[in-house]
Amino acid sequence: MKKNHRRPLSKALFTHLFFLLLILICGVSLAGCGQSSAHNSSKQKKFDQFLDSCFKEFATENTITLHFKLSDPSSYGIKKEPSPTYGELSSDTAKKNCKRSKQLLQELYTFPTSSLTKEQKLTWQIFQDYLNETIMSEKYILYSSPFGADGLPSDIPVTLSEYRFDNEKDVKDYLSLVNQIPELFTQVLDFEEERRNADIVSPDFVISDTIDQINQFLNASEENNLLVESFEERLDSLDTLSEDQKASYTANNRLLITNKVFPAYEHLKTALQVSTGSKHTTSDNSTKERLCEYENGQDYYRFLLQSDVGTDMSPEECITALETQLKDTIKDISSLTTQNKDLYTEYLSAVPTLSKPKEIMEQLKDDSLVDFPEIKNISYELKNVPNALSGTSACAFYLVPPIDSKDANIIYINNNRVESNEMFSTLAHEGYPGHLYQTNYFLSTNPSPLRTFLHCDGYDEGWGTYAQLYSYNFTEFKDVDEKTQAQLRQLYRDNDLLSLSLSSLSDLYVNYKNYDENALADYLKTYGIDKSATKQLYQYVIENPATYLSYSIGYYELNKLEKEMAASLGKSFKFSDFHEAVLNVGSCNFAILRQEIEKETEILSKVP
Repeated sequence: MKKNHRRPLSKALFTHLFFLLLILICGVSLAGCGQSSAHNSSKQKKFDQFLDSCFKEFATENTITLHFKLSDPSSYGIKKEPSPTYGELSSDTAKKNCKRSKQLLQELYTFPTSSLTKEQKLTWQIFQDYLNETIMSEKYILYSSPFGADGLPSDIPVTLSEYRFDNEKDVKDYLSLVNQIPELFTQVLDFEEERRNADIVSPDFVISDTIDQINQFLNASEENNLLVESFEERLDSLDTLSEDQKASYTANNRLLITNKVFPAYEHLKTALQVSTGSKHTTSDNSTKERLCEYENGQDYYRFLLQSDVGTDMSPEECITALETQLKDTIKDISSLTTQNKDLYTEYLSAVPTLSKPKEIMEQLKDDSLVDFPEIKNISYELKNVPNALSGTSACAFYLVPPIDSKDANIIYINNNRVESNEMFSTLAHEGYPGHLYQTNYFLSTNPSPLRTFLHCDGYDEGWGTYAQLYSYNFTEFKDVDEKTQAQLRQLYRDNDLLSLSLSSLSDLYVNYKNYDENALADYLKTYGIDKSATKQLYQYVIENPATYLSYSIGYYELNKLEKEMAASLGKSFKFSDFHEAVLNVGSCNFAILRQEIEKETEILSKVP
């Protein structure tokens, strides 16, 4: 509140005048505040309209995005949906997006933050960061490959298998998308050729991984094919269609898979086989693998740290932090095994009390109530990764439902890659209190819909890793005493940190410091990592530069913020306060998150 200072007036002579002036001054002052408030209110309304407009623009970019983002687009003012399309995959389209981001940034700057609400100011900052990074990405468009173990050919079947059928239009749109797979793969090959012409060439093992994916998909029988089985299950549950309509759509889908999808995958496979080992480039880049070997490769790596991981830390600072964390973790493991000589044997033979995924999720849901704010009415479904994709799919992943839907959240589990003693921490990462919980909590705060597009991988995966490590506080093992159980919990936590630190350091040393496979093997053998595991890790970090750092540095940043809040608040610190503060801010880079956590810490410090 602005205070008005007045000099004392002579009570005898100016009583009446003072009264009139007081009315006038207060009247002017209140009128001034009223105008300012009205002005700010108008600006705030226009800002919300701007954000809504941006949300609609982003949501309608292609059919896949719109369908997975909203179950009822009309309720968000989207009257005309785009014709079924995957969008255009090309460098020209990416450049247009960068140009559009420049325009949106200029529009954003027309809204002074002084006239916005607290929540709007935060969204303004996060959107500015998002747009700036999109603009900066223009020079690196060709550095990203659509191939590899987690590439587009393996993503498409999973995405289409989860395409909701709410009505007949959805079925028709889906079939149109299936019909467009050959065109999509043509765009993918054209983009790869453009990369090739720019002397940015995917290593042979990346192409080989992609071919393995394709073979897995093609070798599945028709009845076990994901696009057949899942389609017919979803179609069968659509009550608005007659049996004749369902039979017709079923036949159409099978025909498209036989005549369109399989030939498209075969053509993609053949094109990739031709390219492997015969890279017709204009330079020696065909022999290069590591990101730093390419022109501006180190700059791109630094950009990935900023844009994807969301950290201000340099690669050198990341190395220092992770090496320190690694040494501290090894020291802790040594201390634990010194205290209990049989602990390693106990670790190898430990059997978790719970083993069934559903039981674990329910236990995690209950345990999370201790230190995490409660959210109600969340439904979820646990699914197995289809056999046709299990060889190349991740251990587990969380599929986000539309933001306006009460449909179940879906977590896919790859039973071929998740051991029984890893199931608890895996579901903590993907479910409670990890991705599923964090996503639904943030939606419960009623944010601007645009925020659901403005993600920072470092925040998201950092939170998932934080949740995973925190969940060991709840883990119970069969037939062990209380002291051993506490030691096992810490050893499991340390083992996760050890693995993540080594994987992330390998990423940094390979893609930024230019370690070849032999140099990486020399580094890792001191930690007992054999050459076979080194080869797998070496290839993974080349296919996915900086990906591990979203987990490790994301966790590191969150853990640092937690310790700083604890140090500031002393005995009044509560984990629940920290968790709620992080969750309320939502996905953003760590500079913005730190700013908001410091504000919350100051508020909490004043609570009696």
